[in-house]
Amino acid sequence: MKTKSNLERVLEAGQFAVTGELGPPQSADSEIIRKKAKILKSHVDACNITDGQTAVVRMASWAACHIGKEEGLDPIVQMTCRDRNRIALQMDVLGIAALGINNLLCLTGDHQKFGNHPDAKGVYDLDSIQFVNTVKQMRDEKKFQCGEEMAVEPRIFIGAAANPFADPFEFRVVRLAKKVAAGADFIQTQLIYNVDKFAEWMKRVRDRGLHEKVKILAGVGPIKSVGAAKYMKTRVPGMDVPDSIIERLQGVPKEQVSKEGIKLCVDIINQVRQIEGVAGIHIMAIEWEEAVPEILEAAGLLPRPKFAP
Repeated sequence: MKTKSNLERVLEAGQFAVTGELGPPQSADSEIIRKKAKILKSHVDACNITDGQTAVVRMASWAACHIGKEEGLDPIVQMTCRDRNRIALQMDVLGIAALGINNLLCLTGDHQKFGNHPDAKGVYDLDSIQFVNTVKQMRDEKKFQCGEEMAVEPRIFIGAAANPFADPFEFRVVRLAKKVAAGADFIQTQLIYNVDKFAEWMKRVRDRGLHEKVKILAGVGPIKSVGAAKYMKTRVPGMDVPDSIIERLQGVPKEQVSKEGIKLCVDIINQVRQIEGVAGIHIMAIEWEEAVPEILEAAGLLPRPKFAP
């Protein structure tokens, strides 16, 4: 019998889904994961645990997911192609399935030059689209990428990422279509601050009928400071932070900026919920997990639906 994750059940039932994100520590301290999981577990339907984000050495995503699962999270393993060849990727897919972890986000991964081991050798044996297709083949055909058959397939709900804001804009939906064709079940997008541009992207998604083939979760997140907003606008590739966002944050007293950042996030959630084809949100508040309950309460997204395992 197919094992379904909580996230898959929520989306299958037509509920507006909420996923969160949790960053593992740069150490072997499991208590950090447990503390963050306790904050998030009753407020999100599932939670991503990042895989060496920004190419910095951190606790392995699959291990942190196992700890999070013990605390009541429905974990989403992030797995990058940066550090693994096709053998290691498939081994890890089997491993997470054996541990009862049924959500996987397939990523290419941040280039190692941005991290704390810039001289490390990147692998990139597969890209994220090929990886999605490999996992689908393992799940649906019980076959490894080489064509050999397996006895027990991994029951995985397959996710991929999309960035509606990277250049060239015209290619964004084409790339999404490739991930859908490869077998993605759900998509999580880059952080959205330019809602008008995201709405245009979603129109192009609908024009191709992709919203009927894959569940799209819109990426949202609170901003803690004006400096953070400016950094994302000028220093983070693929981010689109309009001047109006920075002006809004600059227009409040310094001690109120974080509160305004939370209100801004709620406003964006309310806007993207009205866009046809958006099946949920992916809320990214890494190192600010305590803001998540407040955001979701203000957005009217609590309590979350409950499904029997």
